[in-house]
Amino acid sequence: MSFKKLIGTRTFYRGLLAVMVPILIQNGITNFISLLDNVMVGQVGTDQMSGVSIVNQLMFVFYLCIFGAISGAGLFGAQFFGKRDHEGVRHTFRFKLIISLGLMAAAIGVFLVWGEPLVSLYLNEGGETGSVEMTMHYAKQYLWLSLIGLVPYTVTQVYSSTLREIGHTVPPMAAGLAGVFVNLVLNYVLIFGHLGAPALGVEGAAIATVISRFAECVLVILWAHLNPHKCEFIKGVYRSLYVPGVLIKRIMVLGMPLLINEALWSMGQAALLRNYSVYGLATVSAMNISNTVSNTFAVLYMAVGSAIAILLGHLLGAGKIEEARDSARKMIAFSCAMGAVAGVLVMLCAPLFPHLYNTTDEVRRLAMQLMLVVGASTPLHSFAHSTYFTLRSGGKTWITFIFDSGYAWCVSVAVTYALVKWTALPVVAVYAVCNFIDLFKCLGGAYLVGRGGWAKNITADATEPSSAPAES
Repeated sequence: MSFKKLIGTRTFYRGLLAVMVPILIQNGITNFISLLDNVMVGQVGTDQMSGVSIVNQLMFVFYLCIFGAISGAGLFGAQFFGKRDHEGVRHTFRFKLIISLGLMAAAIGVFLVWGEPLVSLYLNEGGETGSVEMTMHYAKQYLWLSLIGLVPYTVTQVYSSTLREIGHTVPPMAAGLAGVFVNLVLNYVLIFGHLGAPALGVEGAAIATVISRFAECVLVILWAHLNPHKCEFIKGVYRSLYVPGVLIKRIMVLGMPLLINEALWSMGQAALLRNYSVYGLATVSAMNISNTVSNTFAVLYMAVGSAIAILLGHLLGAGKIEEARDSARKMIAFSCAMGAVAGVLVMLCAPLFPHLYNTTDEVRRLAMQLMLVVGASTPLHSFAHSTYFTLRSGGKTWITFIFDSGYAWCVSVAVTYALVKWTALPVVAVYAVCNFIDLFKCLGGAYLVGRGGWAKNITADATEPSSAPAES
C-alpha cells in the first residue's frame, strides 16, 4: 500500500478533528480529574487506594455493558443521521434508554447481593504492603455509596451518545467538564475535610463522584430538551416508548454481540487483574497507579476510535462506501500516531508519578515498571482499538465479538493464567507478555479491515410503518 493512501487532506483532518477534539477534551479532562481523584485517595493510604481500585474495576464491567448496549443502537443512530432520518434516531434513543435502565437495575441487584464476595476475589496476602481486612472495609464503603451514581451515569450515557451520533459533541463535553469540576472541588473538601467539612476519606470520594454525576446528567438533559431545533430526535421522544419491531430485531441481531462483547471483554480485564492479584496487594495498588496514568493518555487514540465510529457511520449511511474505506485507512494511521505519542508520555511519567502516592517503595517501584511496559505497548493497543471501531461501524459485530472479547479470554486471560499458575515469572514479565501479545490481534485487525467487506449500509429497510401517533 502506498504511504500516501494513509495521509489525508487538510479538509479531511479538519473534519476528523471537529468530531474528535470535543470527545478528546471531555474524556481527557474526565480522566485527568480521575487521576487527581486517584492521587487524593492515594494520599490517604494504600488500603484505601486498593479498595477503591477494586470497586472501580468491578464497576468497569457495568460501564462497558452500558457502552455495549448503546453502541448497538448507536450504529443505526449514526447511519440514520447520515441519511437525515430523525425518526430513526428517535427510535434508537428509546431503545437505548429502555435497555440501559434494565441493565442498570440488574447491576444494582448484583452488587447488592454479591458485592462483598466479588471484592474478596482480589484480596490476597503477599509482599509487605496492605491489609486484606482494611482493604475490604474501604471497598465496601466506596461500593455502597457508588451504587447511587449508576442512575445518573446511565441516563447521561444515553443522551450523550445520541448527541454525538448526530454531530453535537460539544454539549456532552461541556456537561462532562462541569461534572468533573464539581467532582474535583468536592473531593478536595470531603476527602480531606476542608472548608469546615468532616474528613470522610473514601466515603467523601464516593459522595463527590455521585454528586458530580447528577450535575452532568442534569446539564446534558437540559441542553437536549432546550434545543429541539438542533436535536430533531428529541421532539416527542417521550410521547411513547414505541420502537419499530423490525428495528428492534435488527439492533438485537447486530447490537447484541456488542453488548455481550463489552460485558465479556470487561470481565476479561477484571479476570486479568484477578490473575495478577495473586502476587499480593502491592500488585493491585501498583496496577491502579499504572492504569490511572495510561488511561489518562489513552484518550489520545480512544477519541479517534469514537470519531471513526461516528464519521464512518455517516458515510456508510449516506451510501459513500468507497469514501468510507479510504477514510478508514487514514483514520487508523492517525490513531497509531496518537498511540505512539500516548506511549511516550506514559513512559516519561513512569519514574515520577508513583511518588505522588502515600504508599510503599515496593508499590512505587512496581508501578514504574508496569508503566514502562504499557507505554511501550500502547501503539499496538491504538491500532487494535481503531480497527475494532472500523469493523464495528459497518455492522460486523459478530466478527468484532471474536476479535475483541474472544481474543481477551482465549488468549490474554488464558496465557496470563497459565504463566501465573505454572511459572515462577515475576509479575512485570507476565504483564509484558499479556500486553505485547496484542500484536497478533493487530495482524488480524489489519487483515479484516483490508478485505473491505465491513463497509455496508445497515439502515436500509430498518424501519417499518408505525401505527403509533405521528410525532413531531
